[in-house]
Amino acid sequence: FLSCREQPIFSTRAHVFQIDPATKRNWIPASKHALTVSYFYDATRSVYRIISVGGTKAIINSTITPNMTFTKTSQKFGQWADSRANTVYGLGFASEQHLSQFAEKFQEVKEAARLAREKSQDKTELTNPALNITSHQVLPSPIISSNGPGEDKLFRSQSADVEITTEKERLKKMLSEGSVSEVQWEAEFFSLQDNNNKLVAALHEANASVDQWKRQLVAYQEETETLRQRVAELESQGTHDSSSDNNKEELSQTLEELELLIKAKDEELQLLKSQRCGRWEAEGEREETLHKLQELEARNAELEQRLHLAEQSLAESLAERERVHSELSRVAELMDVKVFELSELRQGLAKLLEG
Repeated sequence: FLSCREQPIFSTRAHVFQIDPATKRNWIPASKHALTVSYFYDATRSVYRIISVGGTKAIINSTITPNMTFTKTSQKFGQWADSRANTVYGLGFASEQHLSQFAEKFQEVKEAARLAREKSQDKTELTNPALNITSHQVLPSPIISSNGPGEDKLFRSQSADVEITTEKERLKKMLSEGSVSEVQWEAEFFSLQDNNNKLVAALHEANASVDQWKRQLVAYQEETETLRQRVAELESQGTHDSSSDNNKEELSQTLEELELLIKAKDEELQLLKSQRCGRWEAEGEREETLHKLQELEARNAELEQRLHLAEQSLAESLAERERVHSELSRVAELMDVKVFELSELRQGLAKLLEG
């Protein structure tokens, strides 16, 4: 559909639409993405065309004629009717500036096509003197060159012009019957897509913030619950002081037993170490003794660990006991003060009664 004689004179990017041939009201997208739309000029035939290619298919192949009109239907959308292709093309641009540039270039190309047609008509009249001689004898009939690609110049009579005028009126009526709101929606569709992408990104960010706040709330709730349990434990320790004393006595007794057991195992271990060189005569007895020695060492380490834990628990119990005793002492002092104040009050009351 492109010849080597045609050269591009202007290019832009736009979303291409065609009018629905069934309803003549709705727009049908010609592609999913924006395409390159270009003006081409054939200097040999003085023909201007608008061409847009999607893949290997020509989406737009429209020859510009002087009777064509490019109409801006919104800030980013424009359209023109092509009677030869029996359709209406629509272009959605990314900005109002791109639409204005395309419309200005359309007007320039349209004017250049008009001048080229007039020049072609003048040339035809000069090269055909028979037409000039008989022109006063016949009714005036406007002659218009179609300038089709790769064809000889054809001439249409007045009836053909009337048919073209009727076709133009039909296309104008078809455009006027279209829904204005639908055309505007198509024009703003692409800007709405960008706004939608921005809103989706903001929504994802808001959801991430909400998830983070939820996690922080759960952490705060867990920490609050832990503090409540700790308060409950401290309150229960004050009411069960006697049971704590019994536990401390049992821990002290267990600690003493563990210390005695560790001391006995240490003596046994030292005895085995001092006698192992002289008493091991057979390899089997040696291995058995080594195994026993390892078991004793492990047991000794375990007992030491238990002793450490018992000492730590005893220290904590003693510290807690001291704290409870200090609290009880403070309460007792307060009670003594209150008793003293009460006794003084009674004495003063007795003196008042005696007086």
